[in-house]
Amino acid sequence: MEEYFGPIIHSSEYKSGEAYQGKQVLVVGAGNTGMELSLDLCHHPASPSMVVRNSTKRNTWKVNILGISDDDAMCTTMNKYGLKRPSIDPLQLKNKKGKSPVLDIGVLEMIKSGEIKVVPGIKRFIPGGVELVNEYVLPIDSVILATGYRSNVSS
Repeated sequence: MEEYFGPIIHSSEYKSGEAYQGKQVLVVGAGNTGMELSLDLCHHPASPSMVVRNSTKRNTWKVNILGISDDDAMCTTMNKYGLKRPSIDPLQLKNKKGKSPVLDIGVLEMIKSGEIKVVPGIKRFIPGGVELVNEYVLPIDSVILATGYRSNVSS
């Protein structure tokens, strides 16, 4: 991250998308916080790209989203963005895997329309942007880290 000279904040410091109007913003993390920040950035209007790290060496990403319907066409459409419907109910997902399903509050439509871009993991930061694991260089103005959150269901 030393090579990147733009602002980098943690989501806990985020107040509003107003400060990011007209900016290319990289949101690192695709849980509820990352999704909500990306949506807020769109409303201000900024251009968010949301990192959804790949779970394998291929560009296949996994984010469990509640709100994806059982409709096969909808599931197929969202799978191409690396988003899938959870295979188990939300409490089982929390208890067994420590993961929270994402609640769709309008993010899916923004992803489908291209207003929120879903990108794979970061290979490295460079001046003015990031190189992604797929070798694509993404220019960015700011980075928001929506990471480090842990489930507290068991406690």
